[in-house]
This record gives sequence, structure tokens and C-alpha cells, in this order.
Amino acid sequence: MKKSLTAIAALAVTGLAAAQSSVTMFGVVDAGVSYQSATSRDAATGASSKQTRTTLSNSGYNSSRIGFRGTEDLGGGLAASFWLEAPITNDDGATGISTFNRRSTVSLSGGFGELRLGRDYTPTFWNDTVFDPFGTNGSGTNVISSVNGSTGLNNTNYVRASNSIGYFLPPNLGGFYGQLQYSLHENTDSSTAADTASTNSNAGRYIGGRFGWANGPLDVAVSAGQNIAVDTLALTRKVQTINLGASYDFGPVKLFGELSNVQNKFDTALGNAHDSYNGYLIGATVPVGAGLIRASYSTVRYNEGAAGITGEDPRVQKLALGYVHNLSKRTALYATVARVNNRNDAAYTGSLSSAITTGYSSNGVSYTGLPRSSTGYDFGIRHAF
Repeated sequence: MKKSLTAIAALAVTGLAAAQSSVTMFGVVDAGVSYQSATSRDAATGASSKQTRTTLSNSGYNSSRIGFRGTEDLGGGLAASFWLEAPITNDDGATGISTFNRRSTVSLSGGFGELRLGRDYTPTFWNDTVFDPFGTNGSGTNVISSVNGSTGLNNTNYVRASNSIGYFLPPNLGGFYGQLQYSLHENTDSSTAADTASTNSNAGRYIGGRFGWANGPLDVAVSAGQNIAVDTLALTRKVQTINLGASYDFGPVKLFGELSNVQNKFDTALGNAHDSYNGYLIGATVPVGAGLIRASYSTVRYNEGAAGITGEDPRVQKLALGYVHNLSKRTALYATVARVNNRNDAAYTGSLSSAITTGYSSNGVSYTGLPRSSTGYDFGIRHAF
């Protein structure tokens, strides 16, 4: 009897293993030396200050990560799959598989498309990263992405949204693709709570979509989304995004472009107000033997009536240039240099981390001016498995 039970258990395990058509462990380990500097000037006194920092960083080319994904063929054209992906900080080893907050989803797919549940990338983020030659990584990250993800907007659902329900079109539509996503806020609605966005039952909710067409060398997509941001000052704050991106591969050179508009809308006790951020990006990649040259120019114009930024034309501009040398399909060396310029008090908050503060202290003297210019360099190695 005992042997029979053992045999039945073994057959059951064998059957499960056969049904699970694929399980894959994957990851990226990326490390490099980064140098960052920022110069500011006090508007009142004219005094200037410079800060610099050199670090051994990670994710300068691709984000360091480790993950597991699998697919089971259910028959009849149906498949179930999962994806669990965790960030890692290989430069200090402090962050390992403690969370799967890069992505944690379970899916059911078939001829109808794919239904995906869990934490996933938002549709409005995809255009910012797909049509950026630097893939929103390292010092070359475009300023559209940096401003949209800044602490000032507090748009926690900019890159990813938790508790989301997503639908993806099937891949056999002649190049057309698309997705819709709704993120549940999971808050308790209380009729006695103060009416602020931090207690609003909709705070943290995201809804968005992205639709595009990719055929041959051309890829073009438009996306739109809205996030209810948590804010203790405003009664309700909505961050609304719409962007349009495209790329065209000519062979010797691949061109990229994006237009973006973000509206930061406030509903306060004193009335309604909104800030707007209009940006665009142009870029290119050029294959050179085993390497790839990358270049981009991006800019965002600020209209922050609520935030009080002044100037005739407040904007931030960024020029980035990089080179990737592929030692193999999985291993690459990379180098990037980027330069940021702020005009008329545009408050840039981005990946050149020494430029994100609005005040400086040097030799016991405090400066309140915003950063006027910033420079970043990355030199590193990326290995994927």
C-alpha cells in the first residue's frame, strides 16, 4: 500500500511537470562607475556652488534584476503563465529577492488576447522607455521620464501600478497592438473621513491604455492615462498623461521621437488649478560593428502656476551620448555622458541625483538657487542570463 501511494505521488509529480511547458530563471547584473556634478547659482546674491559625486552604481545600461517566469499549455489555444521579477542592487548586495515589485503577474491568454493580473508596467510609461535610445536607464534617461517620475508630482503609478487588471490585444492583428489597464486603489471609503486625497477612496487609482502599430521598420504608439495622486494639501489631485512615440529603422540608423503632455490637476478648497509639462524627445542609434552608438536630446517646458516657478520660458534640456560594445549576446560594455541645462528656474528632478535638491551648502554658506547645469558619466558592464 505504501509503495502504491509512493508510485501514485510520483506519477502526479511527473504529470504536473509535463503540463508545465516551460519555467525560466532570468536576470541582469549591471554595474558601473558613475560621476555626477551639479552647479547652482543663488538668484539673490549671485553666489554659485558646485557638488560632485562618484559612485559604483548599478543599472546604468539595463536595470539589474532577477526573475522567474513560466507558461502552461492548457489546450484548446489557452495558456496560463506567471512572471515574478525582483530588483537587485549588485553594487552593494543590500537588495535581493526581498520583493517582486518590478513585476508580479499571473495571466490567462488565448485567441482573445491576454488577461493579466498583478503589479505591472503602466501603458503610459511604455512610450517613455521604448522610444528612448537609452531605455530610461542611467545618466542618459530622457527628461520626460525624469520629470514625470519626480517627487514633486508624487505620481507613484508612473512606472508601475499595483493591484492592476490588464488586457492585451492578441498578437495576430497585422501589426496592431494595444493594452488597457485599471489599478484598484483598495482604500476604504469613509463618510466621516476628512476630504483629502490621502483619505479619498480613489487615491492611488490608475486607469490607462496604449495602442500602436509595428510593421517592418516602423513602430508608432499613443497612450493616455490618469492617476489619482496622494496629496495631503489638495482635496483631489489627478496626474493625466498623454504621449505619442515613434521609431523608424533605416538600417544604418534608427530614429526615435516622442511628444508628451502631463497635466497635474488640483482640486483645492480655494478652487481648481493645474500645472502642465510639455516635452519632446528626438534620438538615434547607429550600429557600428559589434557596437551601438546612442544619442538623444530631450526637453520639458514647465508651466507651474501652483508650484510658483517663474521665468519667461522655464524648461529643462538634456543631451546624452553613449556607446555600447557587445562582447557577446549576453555581455556588453557601455559608456554614457549626459548634460542637463535648466532655464529660468525649471526645477529638474532626475537621474543625475546630485541635481535633484533645490538648496546647497558649501563652506558653511547655504545657497537656495536651483541647479543651473548638471553632468553625468557612466562606465560599466552588463551581463544578462
